[in-house]
Amino acid sequence: MNKPVWLLPLLLPLAGTAAAQDAGACPYLAADTGLTWEHRGGADSDFCRALRQDGSEAFGMTIAKEAPFKPKGGNRAERVNIDGREVTWYRTEIAGTQVQARETVVQLPDGRMAYMWVQAASPEQLNQVLQQTESMKFGTARLSSN
Repeated sequence: MNKPVWLLPLLLPLAGTAAAQDAGACPYLAADTGLTWEHRGGADSDFCRALRQDGSEAFGMTIAKEAPFKPKGGNRAERVNIDGREVTWYRTEIAGTQVQARETVVQLPDGRMAYMWVQAASPEQLNQVLQQTESMKFGTARLSSN
């Protein structure tokens, strides 16, 4: 088992490059959002986290055949436009916190569902993140490296 260990440091940057390119399963984000995708793919789903420069999560989503979320009309909150679709965000509560939490689901052109969530520390941060979600474009074309 005499493997050249000195090659390992040369190969590690390639692993990061592959992971960054794999974020193509996530929707396009405008560069001016300052967000980048972290992606994990499974057999039947994709998990995408939009990360700020400090590494904190702005919002996240799962893309799969079915969504774990069923909207309740009484929890309607903000309305935004994502990729030409009017989207309603719904209030959700996280026990014991003052976090501003929202969730929604969007049906994609290929029939899959994008379940999205936001957790913000303040109403101002929530508004900023919801505006950032409006820059998303679903589909095959990727215009940025995010």
